[in-house]
Amino acid sequence: MTVDLTPDQVWEEIEQNVFAVIGMVTKDNEARTVGIVYVVRDGRLYIASDSDAWKVRHIKENPHVSLTIPVHKSVPLMPWVKIPAATITFCGEAKILNPSDVSQDIFEALFRGMTEDQERLASTSVIEVTPEKDFITYGIGVSLMQMRDPKLARGRAPVGV
Repeated sequence: MTVDLTPDQVWEEIEQNVFAVIGMVTKDNEARTVGIVYVVRDGRLYIASDSDAWKVRHIKENPHVSLTIPVHKSVPLMPWVKIPAATITFCGEAKILNPSDVSQDIFEALFRGMTEDQERLASTSVIEVTPEKDFITYGIGVSLMQMRDPKLARGRAPVGV
């Protein structure tokens, strides 16, 4: 049994968040993950990075990535109660772009008003991730009580943009 979710419901959750963990594989076939901050436009996620960062090097070697987006959960009026995050996970195809290859809107959103450091911006790449296949979810579109049961908390929705 899985939760029936529409692509629009999952995209709405993705767009309300800004943090994810991207997974990639090195040229030596070793798995690596790193936390990233992203923005969403037209069914794609955009990530800014230093051009010489290891995630950029790994993605150039192998553009197949996975992303997991944690979605914070809490008990209303009792924020001290620890609740595991819900998650959205998907695989995708990544491309490394020059900042000039993305719209000004995306560029400004990625840097959130911190575009005065021209030297830093000159050494920046933009990673564009296009989700593929299905979103796999846990705890999205369900109550906190249902999250306790994996059979009730798991969901799947096509990426469909």
